[in-house]
Amino acid sequence: MTITTEQHEILIIGAGPSGAIAAALLRRQGHQVLVIEREQFPRFSIGESLLPQSMVYLEQAGMLQAVVEHGFQFKNGASFVHRGRQTAFDFRDKHSPGWGTTYQVQRADFDHLLAKEAERQGAQIRYRHTVTAVDLDGEQPRTHVRAADGSDYIVQSKFILDASGFGRVLPRLLDLERPSGFPVRAAYFTHIADGIIDPGFDRNKIRVTIHPQHHDVWFWTIPFAQGRCSIGVVAEASFLATIPGDETTKLRTLVEQDPALSELLQHAQWDTPARHIAGYAANVTSLWGKGYALLGNAGEFLDPVFSSGVTIAMKSASMASALLGRQLAGETVDWERDYAVPLKHGVDTFRTFVESWYAGGFQKVIFHEQQQPAIRRMIAAILAGYAWDLSNPFVAESKRRLTALESLCA
Repeated sequence: MTITTEQHEILIIGAGPSGAIAAALLRRQGHQVLVIEREQFPRFSIGESLLPQSMVYLEQAGMLQAVVEHGFQFKNGASFVHRGRQTAFDFRDKHSPGWGTTYQVQRADFDHLLAKEAERQGAQIRYRHTVTAVDLDGEQPRTHVRAADGSDYIVQSKFILDASGFGRVLPRLLDLERPSGFPVRAAYFTHIADGIIDPGFDRNKIRVTIHPQHHDVWFWTIPFAQGRCSIGVVAEASFLATIPGDETTKLRTLVEQDPALSELLQHAQWDTPARHIAGYAANVTSLWGKGYALLGNAGEFLDPVFSSGVTIAMKSASMASALLGRQLAGETVDWERDYAVPLKHGVDTFRTFVESWYAGGFQKVIFHEQQQPAIRRMIAAILAGYAWDLSNPFVAESKRRLTALESLCA
């Protein structure tokens, strides 16, 4: 059987936030874009608590009005709870200029909305099509695709952006994956009708609860509109394996081990079976190569603790789209200098805080009783996603500054 070959200017793998943002930005530059998406939208995903930095990229991509008008749950900060202590960061009171508010979203609706906005701007999206192979040896990349009906075809393009998220299509096909350096952690999570009646609970903030006995085990509570929320637990996979039962039983057992969280959710209806994901931390040998670049989780994923995944995805889409536009206009660009290095700087800032969180140092910082307002604003900026703002000392020198702060708070 003859396999047809199609010519497209830019191929994007994946229609999630990074793929949709990149598609819209490239369309706004006047480029022709084809998006190949393995799933049928809407589809479930986690990463539901956005950071204010992401609003910049929604605005750039012409999607902000659609997001604002949808009615997602407003978000202005993060709250941390441990053994009766609570501290909260208001993202409007931060070091970096820019957005201080955002939304908490059910990703099935949010991702579908962004994809439809990309289509409205002229991007073509093919759902239930799967990339099976990639050939980079020729003058232009050739991508083998299997359609929903089982037929195969080839897409020849000038460039490929891999926005496949945890599918990590190009890293798998091109043998780019390497260990992340993090322990193997897992998350158990679900959506519930939360029934929360506590007047002290702030639905405008994500709540992060630290397990009373294990500082490296934590829960997220992400309020949505209409009285529902996302609830999840994150721990090393070996620890979670010691908890008996299925996914829902494990999650509920651990929730009940924290008195404050258990009381908060005492009226909840656990109406959706829990799911789990394990070994999600990932890294690659390079974020770009001949004819391609990796966006968001396809390149690197750290950990869900600071909700950085979608922000990194959108940041990478914005940076790569701008650089690719210059390249297609005939300019010689340096993908390592102008994409990989600056993108990694922000990712490494998040990495510093993630590592400190699990080691316990950052937890001592945020619960310290004598906090300097200026330092709180610097930390709030990073928690709000502004991990590329070099005017923030905790971005410019994240490791040294945070280590020194931990010592002061010990």
